[in-house]
Amino acid sequence: MTDAPPARSESTVEPPPEDLGAVAIGRNEGARLVSCLDSLVGRAARVVYVDSGSTDGSVEEARARGVEVVELDTSVPFTAARARNAGLDRLLQLAPGLRYVQFVDGDCEVVDGWLGRAREELRCRPGLAVACGRRRERFPEASVYNRLADLEWDTPVGDAEACGGDAMIRVEALREVGGYDPTLIAGEEPDLCLRLRLRGWQVARLDAEMTRHDLAMTRFGQWWRRHVRAGHAYAEGAARHGRLPGRPWVRQASSNVFWGIGVPVASVGLAWPTSGLSLLGLLGYPMIAWRAGRGRRRQGDSPGDSALFGVSCAVSKFPQAVGQIRYSAGRLGGRRSGLIEYKAAQGAEAR
Repeated sequence: MTDAPPARSESTVEPPPEDLGAVAIGRNEGARLVSCLDSLVGRAARVVYVDSGSTDGSVEEARARGVEVVELDTSVPFTAARARNAGLDRLLQLAPGLRYVQFVDGDCEVVDGWLGRAREELRCRPGLAVACGRRRERFPEASVYNRLADLEWDTPVGDAEACGGDAMIRVEALREVGGYDPTLIAGEEPDLCLRLRLRGWQVARLDAEMTRHDLAMTRFGQWWRRHVRAGHAYAEGAARHGRLPGRPWVRQASSNVFWGIGVPVASVGLAWPTSGLSLLGLLGYPMIAWRAGRGRRRQGDSPGDSALFGVSCAVSKFPQAVGQIRYSAGRLGGRRSGLIEYKAAQGAEAR
């Protein structure tokens, strides 16, 4: 895999397109936010930063760059979806004629050239609602967890089912489906893309560099919580949309329950009456790892990266099952889950 190009290597010589705006969201991102905003200012007609209760000076840094700031009401639970909707609302108040909006997380830096490429793709394809590109981890060598995330973000080019937090979206399409669902604590982007596709819109992964992400994940506990969050998203997605054609997220949710709960419980619980034969069921985990790794090798990944990805796919069944249990317990109890955070504020990772 090639190294990521510099995020900013050219000076801006033309005014930004008047039909393009940008929304960045974040909380306590520190220097990461500064890099994020610097990659947007002067490249989009309007930039809005939505802050979710930062205490590190993020709001002041944004305003110092001439960026419009929306500070969310801290009495209402935070979600990324809520923040993006608030940013879009403010963006369109400032510039009602915007046709495209680049959403970006505050720990990401937009790569030079992406905004023009994505805008042109949307302009030339009237049925395209969402354009996303290659998100890369800035420091993949810093930890095995950073490396895994970089591999995860290397998705196939072409028509896609969903995007991530970084994407350029057509304003018309967003308005048609009512924007992001602010009640979702995770999985809000796949949910949005599903609703767009049900209305006949398209989502595309372009063959282009898009953003650099600073995950700053150095501990197993962070990796575990990230997958608990993913499991919660699978469970809620399946509960909401699982009856639609294709049964979205049902296969993933069922697999997590089977491998994250059913197989280990049955294998260990039946070990005595089956004279240990039930423990053979645990051989399914190496098989999951092998199959996932084989798929990555076919995409051109190195043997080491492929094996790492495969092992992660097998082990992640457990925290994802925990996330699904968490969602189900909350649903049965009539309460919504709070945010499942796995990142520390910048400067606090080592503590």
